[in-house]
Amino acid sequence: MQERIYDVVCADDRAITAEGRCESPVGNTVDEANATYLNNIGDAELRATWTDPDFDPALRAVYYARVLEIPTPTWQAHDAKYFGTTMPEQVPLSHQERAYTSPIWYTPKG
Repeated sequence: MQERIYDVVCADDRAITAEGRCESPVGNTVDEANATYLNNIGDAELRATWTDPDFDPALRAVYYARVLEIPTPTWQAHDAKYFGTTMPEQVPLSHQERAYTSPIWYTPKG
């Protein structure tokens, strides 16, 4: 089995490198101390058409799409702000949500 990740489209006019990855991560506007963020980065909608450059019709394959959101405060950050407490260092105060599609299976004819 092999796995390969391709970035198909990147928000904020970031380019895709020759290795098939966005040239840099999306920005981060999270203010962890106030449990807020600005929704002024990323894109509301992205579209792309992609063809697998390594496709071999003789081999089985599975594909899925993954979408990354911009970083947002965690519930722990909201609690810390609301209750006026300080979270331990190991508690994440921001995170980046992800969404995945169902798999798309390819099976060779034969």
